[in-house]
Amino acid sequence: MTFRDLSFWWDSLPDELAGPVRSPLDGSTRADVAIVGGGYTGLWTAYYLATADPGLRVVVLEASTAGFGASGRNGGWASALFPTSLESVARASSREAADAMQRAMFDTVDEVGRVARTEAIDCHFRKGGTISLARTAVQLERARDEVAGSRRWGFGPEHHALLSADEARERLGATDVLGATYSPHCARIHPARLVRGLATVVERLGVTLHEGTRVRAIEPGVVRTDRGDVRAERIVRATEAWTSQLPGSQRDIAPVYSLVLATEPLPPSFWDEVGLRAGETFADHRHLIIYGQRTADDRLVFGGRGAPYHLGSRIRPEYDRDPKVYDELWRVLRDLFPAIAGHAVTHRWGGPLAIPRDWFPSVGLDPATGLGWGGGYVGDGVASSNLAGRTLADLVLGQSTERTSLPWVNHRSPRWEPEPLRWIGVNLGLRVMSSADAVEERTGRPARRAELLAPLLGGH
Repeated sequence: MTFRDLSFWWDSLPDELAGPVRSPLDGSTRADVAIVGGGYTGLWTAYYLATADPGLRVVVLEASTAGFGASGRNGGWASALFPTSLESVARASSREAADAMQRAMFDTVDEVGRVARTEAIDCHFRKGGTISLARTAVQLERARDEVAGSRRWGFGPEHHALLSADEARERLGATDVLGATYSPHCARIHPARLVRGLATVVERLGVTLHEGTRVRAIEPGVVRTDRGDVRAERIVRATEAWTSQLPGSQRDIAPVYSLVLATEPLPPSFWDEVGLRAGETFADHRHLIIYGQRTADDRLVFGGRGAPYHLGSRIRPEYDRDPKVYDELWRVLRDLFPAIAGHAVTHRWGGPLAIPRDWFPSVGLDPATGLGWGGGYVGDGVASSNLAGRTLADLVLGQSTERTSLPWVNHRSPRWEPEPLRWIGVNLGLRVMSSADAVEERTGRPARRAELLAPLLGGH
């Protein structure tokens, strides 16, 4: 398997971004800041440190290659979604802090676009917003409740709108559309172009990036790798799903798989019917998450949850693909867009994302140990990682900013239950959410079992 086999995004990279693999660490060294993980969080942190203080010695250590994980395999949404409800954020902090968190996320989508333009990273950034369809009466009621909740937080239709059936079909010509919600705060991107382009930029700024360097342990003042130690006053862990593989962190997050497929480029006749003319990303209001986008070369990229969690938080290459999940994704896609029948699926891929026990992403830095961290994005990390990188740079540099007072800073999620309770709970949640959608479609009534299980899945 080559890196190009990781996803459609990797397979469609220009040669100059796809390789070659950068040299691994060659013996022990020192740095001012060591960053573990060469995905979005680590590279954004390196970028903002290097631009704020070009004299800093910043070393990024990556076990495989930059963008190997979720950063190069996701669905390509740079969105303002935060996986924890504003009510939950407010309970952990205050209403004002929760409001500030959401508004920071709104701004972050534009910041990703700004850096892409400034640094000439051609990641196909197009801010077309997100349309989330309501295709049953139950989903429509959920859509109305969602917008009403947004209004209670002071966010008007410029942030979150309820669309009629006709307005929704104008943007996205799917079947059985009763209405939709729409938010302008999302851009579709080519995620591998973004992460690989960012790796090139940080190296140009003087950051040292070592690929093929597996970290064995992170301790105050030192990162221990299989190729030597890196000593640094400040160390940032940016390992997302792979956090669960580090000693002492096995229960910090649960690595849960999301799988994706991409079609061949689709003809103009298909897009005349389906739309997505403004670069919108799309989803619907079912329980078990689906997500999609129209790519710059007119493919449909479509993904969703449903793959099982593996006992002991195991991460294996063979888990990246699951025929049953792909069959279900293809069934849902044909149900949404019957005109896609007869067109080929050219790529199938997947990978793990990181879920904290309370679904609450966090960033932080312990001044006493010099150890920092960022992650736990629950699949909403493309933009969140940018805000995390800016915040971590502030914390490392000892700066007090609006970002460092946001409620996810130094938040500590509870640990997941030991096995086999973790395996039972996570997989039970996935099954209940999937069956709840089927129950609602069949009966036309809300599936209360999904609402009862919500506390297990993050307290939404």
